[in-house]
Amino acid sequence: MQRQSLFKSLIFLTTSMITLSFTTVAEGEQGSATRAPQKAAEKEYATVETTLGTFEIELYQQDAPKTVENFVRLTQKKFFDGIRFHRVVPGFVIQTGDDKSKNPSNVKDWGKGGQSIWGKEFEDELNPAAVSFKEGYVKGVVAMANRGPNTNTSQFFIMLADNPRMPKLYTIFGKVVKGLDVVEKIGEVEIVPVNSPRDGRPKVDVLVRKVTIRQEGVAAPPAKTGTK
Repeated sequence: MQRQSLFKSLIFLTTSMITLSFTTVAEGEQGSATRAPQKAAEKEYATVETTLGTFEIELYQQDAPKTVENFVRLTQKKFFDGIRFHRVVPGFVIQTGDDKSKNPSNVKDWGKGGQSIWGKEFEDELNPAAVSFKEGYVKGVVAMANRGPNTNTSQFFIMLADNPRMPKLYTIFGKVVKGLDVVEKIGEVEIVPVNSPRDGRPKVDVLVRKVTIRQEGVAAPPAKTGTK
């Protein structure tokens, strides 16, 4: 009886060791196998065609997701097509995005309009940890224009020069990466003074003919290999 029990114990121990051996090998093979690559990220760009040329904006979806969503969805609705640059301040900014500027007979209201995709004003995205926030308002930066905190709709401006002292009150959601010379050209047009002798609307209309969005894949990081 004792021999039989001992024999059974030996069989159980041997079986357990074999099972453990197979498990260890399987885990080792799994650990040495190539891991599935991460899903490729995407960058978004807005191509802005104007009567003075075309420029391209890289959109900062990570830094200002809600603002970029608003801009992209308005673009998809062709909201910006036919809008004018209603404000030029030489050496400072050019500004557009007001749907009221589509009406040439209502010049006095240009700059007072705007819409968001939510039908109301939306909050600022001012994250001190964001790369664009740290960089600040440098030449080519695209940021929301508003009339106070959390009053964003569709108007935005583009910086014509670095302005490190500018208060960080306006959501940065992109930067011009191609066609900066076109932005400079718009900033050099003759203006009709509105707010001051150097702050007004173009004497000859500068229109946004069309805005389109494109996405560009970013290569995923190399797959990791090796054992656990």
